[in-house]
Amino acid sequence: MTGQLWGVGLGPGDPELVTMKAARLIGAADVIAFHSARHGRSIARSVAAPYLRDGQIEEHLVYPLTTETTDHPGGYQGAMDEFYTDCAARLAAHLDAGRDVVVLAEGDPLFYGSYMHMHKRLADRYPCEVVPGVTSVSGAAAVLGRPLCERDEILTVLPGTLPPDALAERLRNTDAAAVMKLGRTFSNVREAFELAGRADEAWYVERATTAEQRIAPLSEVDPDAVPYFSLALLPSPINNTFSTPAVRTAHEGSVTVVGLGPAGPEWMTPEVRAAIAGADDLIGYGPYVDRLPDRARQRKHGSDNRVESERAAFALDLARKGSAVVVVSSGDPGVFAMASAVTEVASEPEYADIAVQVLPGMTAAQAVASRVGAPLGHDYCVLSLSDRLKPWDVIAQRLTAAAAADLAIAIYNPASKSRTWQVAATRDLLLERRSADTPVVVGRDVGGAHESVTVTTLGELNPETVDMRCLLLIGSSQTRSVSRPAGPLVFTPRRYPGRTEPG
Repeated sequence: MTGQLWGVGLGPGDPELVTMKAARLIGAADVIAFHSARHGRSIARSVAAPYLRDGQIEEHLVYPLTTETTDHPGGYQGAMDEFYTDCAARLAAHLDAGRDVVVLAEGDPLFYGSYMHMHKRLADRYPCEVVPGVTSVSGAAAVLGRPLCERDEILTVLPGTLPPDALAERLRNTDAAAVMKLGRTFSNVREAFELAGRADEAWYVERATTAEQRIAPLSEVDPDAVPYFSLALLPSPINNTFSTPAVRTAHEGSVTVVGLGPAGPEWMTPEVRAAIAGADDLIGYGPYVDRLPDRARQRKHGSDNRVESERAAFALDLARKGSAVVVVSSGDPGVFAMASAVTEVASEPEYADIAVQVLPGMTAAQAVASRVGAPLGHDYCVLSLSDRLKPWDVIAQRLTAAAAADLAIAIYNPASKSRTWQVAATRDLLLERRSADTPVVVGRDVGGAHESVTVTTLGELNPETVDMRCLLLIGSSQTRSVSRPAGPLVFTPRRYPGRTEPG
């Protein structure tokens, strides 16, 4: 049985404009195929990156040329036909092996897209479906804030590769227009608008809906600074009374602090994925930054885990220069992580104008608890055993208070190479107020390749089995552990003695 071929539209550039169906198919596919020029940077892959998962096969389809200059015997068209035939054969091999293949396409797959060349060569041989996407024309009209056409108006979509006189003739005889494929054709396109007498009505939109979005009157654009992913837009003349939109250039700088969750990309929220995909700079503890995919336009800044304030100041300084910065933490950024450091430094007067946002993530405590049931099902507290930023006396006071209050306890940073005695001290403190039969859950690398979860008791807890990769959950007096063939269930009922119904 062969695999399924999908042509998936990604929309105009903002990862949040990828449809739910497209995101689902991208995450489920065995093979992800995408095009790029010879520089290797793929806009399609960067848009889809938040929805990719570990273990997928990637087919990088690199165009042999991007201009019409070639020594191929068949000329430009011959070189491209040979390239598409080779690409189709590469994808067919996966399909024949029973692998589902998603071919990524910016905008809509069948609207000036490379996917159509795969469709023509493969759709009659394999099960195939096209998933439409928001076109760049729709994206440009949206960010411009001007209707494209209304009532009986005619909208014409044109390639910028047409000669200026041919383009001008088309522009004279339509109400509204979008001219695609700019880049090196821009001078000819602007000449065509001038020949048609419509240059004053036209707008230029670059990389619509992305962080690099730029809008300007067509007449004011420098031809030498126009990328391929831009278009000229002639909006609806019926609606020419709309106010002139503010000319927008690159985004103002900002810092977004995000939580990656406890392990791989499947633990990451779509909101966090989108923020990461739209960032210029990614900052964080080295191993966390390394968990993120490399993107050609992004800069990664990994550092030691003991320089949080310096890392926060570095992020804010980059934002002050106009960069969209994402600071990454594992788990949730507000739980013993970077949100506190960033907001503390951002509160200083020199950073008062920098926008700071915090996006939550799945915590390690939630992840470990989920593996055994609901040990945190009632009131609980979260404590760190690290005495690097607070003295042990304070930690001991808080452990004693939590035990006296009969709270379940999630314990972060229980041990390290240089801290080897705190787990035993914690156990002994808690045993002064809590039964030796109290359930304890030891979770290590939950969600990762070396995950292990052990259910024991406070009296049987062996400190030598606990290291920095672990998180401990200590039950309250009401927490129960029940043995079952599929593994123990640990839970803390929502009822408490003296209450019959949860409230």
